Amino acid sequence: MTSPAQRQLYRFLEDRFTCAQACAECARACAVHASLLDPDGKEPHERVRRLGIMCAEVCDATCRTLCEQNGRDEDGIRAQLEWCRSVCVECARAFDGQPGAGSAAADCRACAAACADFMAALD
Repeated sequence: MTSPAQRQLYRFLEDRFTCAQACAECARACAVHASLLDPDGKEPHERVRRLGIMCAEVCDATCRTLCEQNGRDEDGIRAQLEWCRSVCVECARAFDGQPGAGSAAADCRACAAACADFMAALD
């Protein structure tokens, strides 16, 4: 039988893994979608492409932070999660107007939700 403290730790680790997995999926989707946009330098395509690349980089960094974090630097984790959440929301909104970007926008929203959920687990 597991103690309440063990269950809390397991839940924390599951939430952390779920968030890292969502970040990895979002990074992949954003990188793929950004590479499909014609880099013609014209708005809004160039802005969306850059935002997709930035989102992929932020999600990748967040995933690495969650996977490699040895200590519990909650302030640092929380700041990274909030940054990721806000970039994902902005990217999802930008992808909404792009043809064929529905799944990438959904991955961005799922990642933003996972970041928010994990931040709540830190409380």
